[in-house]
Amino acid sequence: MKLVTIEHQGQEQLAFLTDRGVIPLTWLNEDQNSDWYTSLFTLLQNKQLKTLQDWYVSGGQETLSALPALPVDAVSYRALYRRPGKMIGVGMNYLAKAIELSGRPAEDEPVIFLKPDTSLIGPGEAIRLPDGAGQITAEAELAIVIGQTCRNVTEHDAMNYVAGYTTSLDMTAKEIHARNPRFMQRAKSFDTFLSLGSSLSTPDEYVDLPNLIVETVLNGEVMHHNTVSRMIFSPTYLISFLSHVMTLHPGDIILTGTPGSVVIEAGDEVECRIAGLKTLSNSVEN
Repeated sequence: MKLVTIEHQGQEQLAFLTDRGVIPLTWLNEDQNSDWYTSLFTLLQNKQLKTLQDWYVSGGQETLSALPALPVDAVSYRALYRRPGKMIGVGMNYLAKAIELSGRPAEDEPVIFLKPDTSLIGPGEAIRLPDGAGQITAEAELAIVIGQTCRNVTEHDAMNYVAGYTTSLDMTAKEIHARNPRFMQRAKSFDTFLSLGSSLSTPDEYVDLPNLIVETVLNGEVMHHNTVSRMIFSPTYLISFLSHVMTLHPGDIILTGTPGSVVIEAGDEVECRIAGLKTLSNSVEN
């Protein structure tokens, strides 16, 4: 199942992303006299996403096929939601990136940091370069959306707690971080320094997740790409590891690391491209 957050009739709301186009969840509610929550975050908080997915695979697709759809290119797309409980970043999770930043392979455990919700923007919104922060980089990343509360879970069970995947762009004030690794949290926390994609694909959409390609794109050119299989710490490992550090709740987001970063300047357009998800694109402004 593929979902997307759009702006429709003056409101950010959830919709189905189908081969025919975009179908707002409000239209399904009106047609079927149902009461699904029309915000993804609220849907997750109220444990409705799994129920919605079960409905979708057991006949819901046929119901949707009878409803009208908005053209994909005629819709305004927005961040999946605006106030996640936690946004957890994972640094240096591809070998090449780890060597780029530290000159050596990653440590025995993931490097983690938190992104504040004040840093969050969505598709089409501008990344703003903060005054005096020096060189800024952007990194495309596969993001995991947690679907159920989990604590101390095993790698084997980790996927049971995943709502789905989305695109993301993580920004860093590179010069601040380079001055002292202890400054990483500040370097990551400026306003507009995390862009979250509009679409969510549930795990069943990816039967071959290890070979999924993540691309960092600058001004239309693919600058870095790599597969999930080349991560140092796999998605299941990250979920298990983090769940032993902190309780993960529905709507929490894990940024799984980037295949490579690009320096961004005013006037640039930076993208995260991942198959099965809408491309996430943001302009850069002073």
